[in-house]
Amino acid sequence: MFNIVQADLSHTEHAKAYLHLMSHYASDPMGGGQDLSNFAKQNLIPTLLKRNDIFIVLIFSNNKPAALLTAIEGFSTFACKPLFNIHDVVVYQDFRGQGLTSLLFKKIEEIAKLRDCCKITLEVLEGNTIAKNAYSKLGYSDYVLDPKCGSALFWTKSLY
Repeated sequence: MFNIVQADLSHTEHAKAYLHLMSHYASDPMGGGQDLSNFAKQNLIPTLLKRNDIFIVLIFSNNKPAALLTAIEGFSTFACKPLFNIHDVVVYQDFRGQGLTSLLFKKIEEIAKLRDCCKITLEVLEGNTIAKNAYSKLGYSDYVLDPKCGSALFWTKSLY
């Protein structure tokens, strides 16, 4: 029923599916509620193709893009091994509730293990209860080194 692939954005079908799903995600309240800019739409695929640290999983249903996951390889200085940070998880609204998040995570975990990654990290909005519940069921939780110091927080500073 579902075709799960590690995306190759040099293939037109994969590139179109990726942009379609990313546009859907950006337009959703959990993605900011505003479509990708024209700049992003024109430059995202060529820019991603220049990088060797981006790993994308796509799911198709009857050749229709249904879901995607974007992971970016980083590095753990403590473990001295690579890690994956999951940056985007998108399930198109017509396919929600069908277990696609689990399929995306299973595939990216396979890829991470093949690359000898020590862990997978992700960020999730505090108010995104559905995603938090899904990630929790998959074994993800707050990052804590020492309970006396609390959970790690994901902070940001815009440079433009």
